[in-house]
Amino acid sequence: MRYSLLLFLLLYTDIILGQTEYWKEIKNWDSSRVQALKAENGWLNLAGLFWLKEGQNTYGTHKTNDLVFPKGSAAKKSGTIILKDGVVTLNDKIIFHPDSVYTPVISYHNFNWSIIKREEKYGIRLRNLNSALIKNFKPIDRYPADTVWRVRAFLQKGNGNVMITNVLGQTIKQESPGKLIFTIDNKTFSLDAMKEGDQLFIIFGDETSAVTTYGAGRYMYAAMPDKEGYTILDFNKAFNPPCAFTNYATCPLPPKQNILPIEIRAGEKDVHMH
Repeated sequence: MRYSLLLFLLLYTDIILGQTEYWKEIKNWDSSRVQALKAENGWLNLAGLFWLKEGQNTYGTHKTNDLVFPKGSAAKKSGTIILKDGVVTLNDKIIFHPDSVYTPVISYHNFNWSIIKREEKYGIRLRNLNSALIKNFKPIDRYPADTVWRVRAFLQKGNGNVMITNVLGQTIKQESPGKLIFTIDNKTFSLDAMKEGDQLFIIFGDETSAVTTYGAGRYMYAAMPDKEGYTILDFNKAFNPPCAFTNYATCPLPPKQNILPIEIRAGEKDVHMH
């Protein structure tokens, strides 16, 4: 009897300690997430997105420019940006080339901007390093962390690609190592995964989307599978896409097959920042 009680107490203590350590892990993950959002290359300081047309594009804060920047982010008549055959120049200096690994950043007071490319579109991404969104940012509301949403998943290899549409309406072929097969409440589900560096990247929606979580889905990372094909899907680390924080992002959306017919009551909730 004493042995059984002792064994029970030891097992119970291990469970409590394990949960405590896991909650600390989620808290640290959440803290790192907020730091990344507030960073100079984060999403909270975006102040504008301006698409270039082929040829000459005048820019500045005066309303007569082709690209009208917000007050304080440039001179009234700052100059002319030229887009020609995928190469962008400013004052005869190349500021974007499709074969270059480095894109220069142009600064003006507390603002900076650089060129981004989205398929056939080229644009200016403007940042305000003194953004009020950073100063006034409040913690992201989230579901309480629960290990029930940390599930084991098997990677079922696929044909190598998945089609992803972004908020611009562009549909892009992305590398996919296959489907992640997992079980919740004795029901089997699957999510198409993409490869991003040495991790799996998952875009998904569920029945909390547009109710308690962001309407256009959430994102999640997972480790590459082990030699037996298994990895861990931790929905407690599901997070909002950049578009939940700003109108100036170009977020990919969950493919139809990644809309789960259940409520995933885990991870970040909607931030209602627009």
